[in-house]
Amino acid sequence: MRRPLHRRPAAAAAALLTALLTLSACSSGGDGSDGAPQAATPTRSAAVPDRQAEAEPTGPTPSPTKGPVVPDAELKPVTGSFTTEQKKYLSGRVPKNTDPAAVLQTGQESCQRLERTAKRDKDAAVGALVAGDIPDAEAAVNHLCPAQKPLLTTARSGFPDGTATQPKAGTYRALTTDPSCTWRALGKDGKVLASGPALGAKGPVKAAVPAGTAEFVSSSCYAWLPA
Repeated sequence: MRRPLHRRPAAAAAALLTALLTLSACSSGGDGSDGAPQAATPTRSAAVPDRQAEAEPTGPTPSPTKGPVVPDAELKPVTGSFTTEQKKYLSGRVPKNTDPAAVLQTGQESCQRLERTAKRDKDAAVGALVAGDIPDAEAAVNHLCPAQKPLLTTARSGFPDGTATQPKAGTYRALTTDPSCTWRALGKDGKVLASGPALGAKGPVKAAVPAGTAEFVSSSCYAWLPA
């Protein structure tokens, strides 16, 4: 004859539950922490800026620092000295309690980036200038890497993606390979004077901006230069 099953006494069940909870606590606190929540270590995608996002237009070149800055007479590195042109670049750009050498390094890095890009693709270098992707580009070029002034001159003839007010009439080319680049030329009354290309168009994108254009609006085109 089979023996009837007996239920586990309540006290034994309670003891088992306590043991399980104790094991769980040990496993979670075994790293020597005090049990406080630990901040998650950022993944690479969260810790490293997205390169595509950096390529998006950022607007005009930043102006000298707003707020209290180091007086020009006090612009001195810890060792050595700044050249006259380096001091001109730093003037009005070094916030109080900031090492001028660190600000100078930012300008030098902008020059290096521009020089390296121009060696590979001059259009890409000019596009970065037009789109405002290189910090303090104009000041950096004028004072720290004057050999790049031709690129700056070319960039001044173009305009970045977005809305350009009263652009000079003519034919422009987009400095992008993005097939979704589109544009519209609007008159003073908001009427579309010209537009193109169709979404997904292939090949270089060009825009014929007619005389009388009040606004030139583009999307996904990065930057524009006269064709």
